[in-house]
Amino acid sequence: MWVNFIFALIPIVWLVVSLTALKMPAARAGIIALLLAMLLAIFAFKLPVLDTATGALEGIVGGIFPIVYIIVAAMFTSKVTFKSGAMQKIQDMLCSLTTDKRILVLLIAWGFGGFLEAIAGFGTAVAIPASILMTFGINPIEAAVICLVANTTPTAFGAVGLPVITLAQTAGLDVMHTAFIVSLQLSVLILVIPYILVGLTGGVKAIKGVGFITFMSGLAFALPQVLVSKYVGAELPAIAGAIVCILVTALLAKKHKDDPTYAVASEEVPKHTAGELLQACAPFILVFVFVLAASSLFPAINQALNSATIKFQIYTGKNAGQFSLNWLFSPGTLILVATFIGALIQGMKVGEIFGVLGEVIKGIGKTAVTIASIVALAKVMGYAGMTSAIAVALVKLMGPVYPLIAPVIGALGTFVTGSDTSSNILFAKLQYSAAQTLGVNKTWVVANNMVGATAGKMISPQSIAVASTAIGQEGSEGEILKRAFKWCGIYTVIICVFLYAVGLATGNLHF
Repeated sequence: MWVNFIFALIPIVWLVVSLTALKMPAARAGIIALLLAMLLAIFAFKLPVLDTATGALEGIVGGIFPIVYIIVAAMFTSKVTFKSGAMQKIQDMLCSLTTDKRILVLLIAWGFGGFLEAIAGFGTAVAIPASILMTFGINPIEAAVICLVANTTPTAFGAVGLPVITLAQTAGLDVMHTAFIVSLQLSVLILVIPYILVGLTGGVKAIKGVGFITFMSGLAFALPQVLVSKYVGAELPAIAGAIVCILVTALLAKKHKDDPTYAVASEEVPKHTAGELLQACAPFILVFVFVLAASSLFPAINQALNSATIKFQIYTGKNAGQFSLNWLFSPGTLILVATFIGALIQGMKVGEIFGVLGEVIKGIGKTAVTIASIVALAKVMGYAGMTSAIAVALVKLMGPVYPLIAPVIGALGTFVTGSDTSSNILFAKLQYSAAQTLGVNKTWVVANNMVGATAGKMISPQSIAVASTAIGQEGSEGEILKRAFKWCGIYTVIICVFLYAVGLATGNLHF
């Protein structure tokens, strides 16, 4: 068991070392990690060569669609709003609320980023806010790290609740109750994250003067999320939390006296009419409407879009499932269509719109290679039993205090796959079985996987690649990872200790 554990760790250790110590470009590091995993799968874990190859191919296809596809759509939205001048109007609106970069970070990275994660996910919440923050004079690397830290807790209910719904269904638990427990476990973190974001703009001293707004920005996100997950369901908690957060933060920002020390470089802000601002926000409004309309909240539309799903076999191993190509239902398609219509509303010509899309596709190459190789790595590790070998060894090592490190397994899954949903697919059953063996509350431990997965999102190679692309500094992945890793470590320690202590105190866990 321990030999397999060590072998299984090799690709992951390589990724960490190559991206940090060796400062290797993420695309190259990902390809080498995939090759290492394939060799280990064949020779150490005895996965047939054909199964290894088709498993990797399935990962490559899955990396391109939907992940790269959705990133292209998100970047398309961002570039269209810049090209049409709409982003300048949105910036003017935000600047009219405040010129204090600490509050701008709360509005853009936390509130707006949380909203993007809630309705679309898959990198949108890092790519778009990071590019906006740069326009306010925030250092590109700093902007990337801020958005990576912000894009943690909202990911649990991202893409209209997909990760939590998948978690519950995979483990065989009630979806609504699981969503409620996850929202409770995340609530304290949601209150803490805004303070970290403000601190990233200017150190601990930056919190002085904005402590109340920062607290309310977190509370306005946490409270609606808990209430909606309890009484409505798993689809809308993050959407409700993000919208209330933006409204509350904006309202308080209007009453806040800006500190010149943290003022962004800005000339006199032009005034815009409500109609102009509505036009500027058209792509985002349409994205919200389209994604929401396509969700399970509207079964007729949801089923109609899903009926266009194409299924085919790629992986040749035992119990192989079919690969699903949800091209019409994909958030990428919905975002592309919404953005195209929004661009027309903003007065762009059809040729200009396609020109912007071409620029995005042309510039996404290295990121596409990185993401495809990482998803392929995850598939090979999963099919070969490498991911399970790591998790099983951790359960064996920890025994009755296993729940203390349950979130780490969730974080590991997201680090490797870049997806909370994938982490839940990989480890929900493991967490359930471990809780059952230990005789503790199964929903509590399974929910720990989801909370831990939000930590791993911060440092997953996919997220790092998206962040570096968004700030226009491909090759900066190592520096971004190094800075984000510290916060991921702190975040993970907090959730492990806090959730274990609360679990013991509430009777959900025991020695």
